[in-house]
Amino acid sequence: MPQQYKVDKAKNVEEIFEGSTGFIFTDYRGLNVEKITELRKELAKMDSKLTVVKNNYVKVVAKEKKYPELGENLIGPTAIAYSNKDISEVAKFLFKFSKDSVLHVKGAFIDGQVFNATEIEAFSKLPGRNQLIAMLMATMNAPMQNFVYACNDVIGRAVRVLNAVKEQKEKAS
Repeated sequence: MPQQYKVDKAKNVEEIFEGSTGFIFTDYRGLNVEKITELRKELAKMDSKLTVVKNNYVKVVAKEKKYPELGENLIGPTAIAYSNKDISEVAKFLFKFSKDSVLHVKGAFIDGQVFNATEIEAFSKLPGRNQLIAMLMATMNAPMQNFVYACNDVIGRAVRVLNAVKEQKEKAS
């Protein structure tokens, strides 16, 4: 029979897994308290969190949920960054943060798939949800905007022709 505090810890990990769209596994060895606090504050601004977990608890919850094998993501000290919004923004931030610190991104579990470090790095370079929406809106707006420019150009040309005719008549008189 497992001890109650272990059951509680496993339930905490289970709650993290249930309320999030994706998880990024990191190795936080070498980060001091100031850096971890800074990292957590920046993640909080993105409605994300960073939690240090025991690998065994994650393995138990993943097995119960019938997730695929998380493999190398659960070797060594592990902190999980998770969000219930756009996980790609979290991935971008973690790779940016890791350039200036000893934080190491091990991999991720997103939408039922396990990614290694190189795959999640490639994922982090893709445009995020907000960027994709902006690109879509710009594409949808372009035909109307071009139509307005074309209409203004016709009017502008007519005004320039009339102005040239006026100047020509003034010179002739």
